[in-house]
Amino acid sequence: MDKQHTDIFQRLLNGESVQFNDPDYFRITNACNETRKLLVQLNNASDSEEIRNLLCKITGFQIDATTTVFPPLQVNYGRNTKIGKNVFINFNCTFLDLGGITIEDNVMIAPKVSLLSEGHPISINDRQTLTVGKIHIKRNAWIGASATILQGVTIGENSVVAAGAIVSNDVPANTVVGGIPARHIKNL
Repeated sequence: MDKQHTDIFQRLLNGESVQFNDPDYFRITNACNETRKLLVQLNNASDSEEIRNLLCKITGFQIDATTTVFPPLQVNYGRNTKIGKNVFINFNCTFLDLGGITIEDNVMIAPKVSLLSEGHPISINDRQTLTVGKIHIKRNAWIGASATILQGVTIGENSVVAAGAIVSNDVPANTVVGGIPARHIKNL
């Protein structure tokens, strides 16, 4: 299918960059505005079941009863986030998910973690372009407080990202990484 006939959200999930002047870009803005309306409710809720139900509306996927989210949570779109079972997401996390975010079972996400599947080119002439890359956090991973996971990164099974790390490259399974940029610290 050519670019003109492919939905802008699917184009992003396919890894295509989208310029701000794309004729369908308004759809992104409108969808993000709708998500913000639901986030106001979610971020003012205190009941775990209500929070999961609102997150289900935001993501379009069932959120398992074993998953816990402590608001506030910031999500720009939501429909490209998939959350597994027995996941814990602590306060003040930010998910930019137009590129896609998958959080597998038994993942722990500490406060102030940012999962950013979106970015922009460095070139001044191209900066008004949205670039994307899927983020995949595999089973049993632990993302430390204030860590940032950038677009296109996979965090391997059982791995730990230390607090404050900025992760721009894949993290192998069973390892600990930390620092800016994140580097291998040890094997588990």
